[in-house]
Amino acid sequence: MCGIVGYIGNKQAQPILLQGLRRLEYRGYDSAGLALWHDQCISRVRAVGKIERLAKKLKDQEIPGSMGIAHTRWATHGGVTEQNAHPHMALQGTLMLAHNGIIENYREI
Repeated sequence: MCGIVGYIGNKQAQPILLQGLRRLEYRGYDSAGLALWHDQCISRVRAVGKIERLAKKLKDQEIPGSMGIAHTRWATHGGVTEQNAHPHMALQGTLMLAHNGIIENYREI
């Protein structure tokens, strides 16, 4: 199970995404992360544990951007690690992906 929230708009996305994750925390509390798009660049921050642990990591590094995606995870497969936390990176950092479920053929795609 997981919670996914996205934002595209005129405001800074980071606080909106964090608030969305807090509202979805009951959907997953093993890890959380977010990715933000700004100046043709994607920044990603992930943390193991509850959303407040992610918020503490972000407190010292407010990331600009008005578009992003965030995810909170309840692990059913794979360990509870930062590597397994979403969003996942693909295409040399040009694509961030958050999903709910198991992608069996992830190596092929």
